[in-house]
Amino acid sequence: MPGTSSYLNDNEHWAASSSQVSACSVEPGTTKDLGKILRILGESRTPFGVKSGGHATNPGFSSTPGVQIALFRFNRVTYHPESQTADIGSGLIFDDVYAQLAPYSVSVMGGRVSGIGVGGFLLGGGYSWHTNQRGLAMDTIVEYELVKPNGQVVTVNERSDSELFFGLKGIVTRFTMKTFPQGPVWGGIISYILPHISTATEAFIKFAANFTDPRASLIHSFAYYNGQPLLSVLLFYDDSKPPVGLFDDFLNIPSISSNVAERDYVSLIKSFPANQTSFTRGLFQGVPLIDSPPELVNTIYNESQTMGQEIFANSGVFLAHNIEPFLPTILSHAESPTAFPPSRTKAFYPFNIYYSWTDPTADDVMFEKARQSSARIWEAAIRGDPSIADGTIYPNYAIAGTTLENMYGGNVDRLKALKRRVDPNNVMGLAGGFKF
Repeated sequence: MPGTSSYLNDNEHWAASSSQVSACSVEPGTTKDLGKILRILGESRTPFGVKSGGHATNPGFSSTPGVQIALFRFNRVTYHPESQTADIGSGLIFDDVYAQLAPYSVSVMGGRVSGIGVGGFLLGGGYSWHTNQRGLAMDTIVEYELVKPNGQVVTVNERSDSELFFGLKGIVTRFTMKTFPQGPVWGGIISYILPHISTATEAFIKFAANFTDPRASLIHSFAYYNGQPLLSVLLFYDDSKPPVGLFDDFLNIPSISSNVAERDYVSLIKSFPANQTSFTRGLFQGVPLIDSPPELVNTIYNESQTMGQEIFANSGVFLAHNIEPFLPTILSHAESPTAFPPSRTKAFYPFNIYYSWTDPTADDVMFEKARQSSARIWEAAIRGDPSIADGTIYPNYAIAGTTLENMYGGNVDRLKALKRRVDPNNVMGLAGGFKF
């Protein structure tokens, strides 16, 4: 109930702007209890929210003024060496998943920074440090346990219900995922300030255009912080040491900080400071990209600086424009079709806008600025490659108001039909999120 520590924890989100004051909260510990809760909410037509890790940045998507359901107690990880799979509770964050699998020297496809919740990440698709090798995280899901809106508990896989497995939607309590061997890795974060940002950006453009090693990955993050431009590059190599020359250009540029080293995978994930802006207000917005030509990268940098100044005039704390290049082969790993991406003939990679601020009265302004900024970046990308006009936005980066077609393309009608079959009484219409 309000005022208790459990209530506060159940309602708390990584971005304060995503939290609401619920009438009460509940932490079901079994699928049977969760099914009862859903039946009561559906019959009484009571608004509710469902929270896994609490990393959603769209207000009302995993929060509610009604009944807040927190999935924290679905927190078990069970490794099955005979099938090389792991059962993973949807109430966990990936930091804990990686740590529990580490004694077996295996891992799963999951979040690239600290604090990412299992449920939302996997339901949205999931780009991982291993995506160049293994595809999207959803491509490695073998089956999942789902509590339907009518309270029925089902195990969903390609054989039991191929259409629901394709959609990968609903209140999931457990994922069964493929595991893979995980040894020491190499990586960390390097940060640069002027005048070295341009040199590091040239290194990024060169890397993005030429790398072919699927064990390599990075995120190039143009930032604005304390009124100054900042560039951070998150580096990853899936071995104890990268080949000579792969990342040397970045390492040879003078930086203000670097923690790049050989380390275990859990240490790598915790080395990225995603939680430094926890509990400020925040948003994500995405743009689909295909490549990183100099003209587009310069546009993104200039946009980060212009918008950085604008959001800092409205209680801004931090801005980041994250370019996340992947190999064009990443969509070839799926064994069965998925709702996202709607087409696997061409791989678009996600670009992410992140704003952090403190003033609640600035929320609408910030969301509108992000929409306008992303539109300008998308237009610049289309000028370089008209096919990007047909790209779809990574759902986990999609800002509130994004159309279903901009995420799921030609699969929207199929998903709407699935929604009518599984949820004929529109119980999920009482919760937040994108509506089918």
